[in-house]
Amino acid sequence: MSGVEILDGSLAAPPRTNGELLFEAPWQSRAFGVAADLVESDCFSWSEFRGSLIDAIQTWENLETQNQPPWDYYACWVAALEQLVFRKVLLKPAEVDLRSREYVDRPHGHDH
Repeated sequence: MSGVEILDGSLAAPPRTNGELLFEAPWQSRAFGVAADLVESDCFSWSEFRGSLIDAIQTWENLETQNQPPWDYYACWVAALEQLVFRKVLLKPAEVDLRSREYVDRPHGHDH
């Protein structure tokens, strides 16, 4: 069973259009791919990811309205992924910060 099949039918189901996964920006498909690769590498299971994603969605839902950012499924996806990466100690927070700075500092158009 694929990750999407495990997520479908739950609060964590990814957005779709005409039955196809919907990615509105390249970073969203990359975030999806990172999660899929980590599952494929046995870093965690789709069930673990689903639980983390549901937690991230519920955290967003529980924010007070004035503090709640606009709904963004893949922002919750990334939050869930970050939590699992830190919980499983796949990367240390300082390493994530360093890689994030390197990514931000790259010339525009060199993010593939």
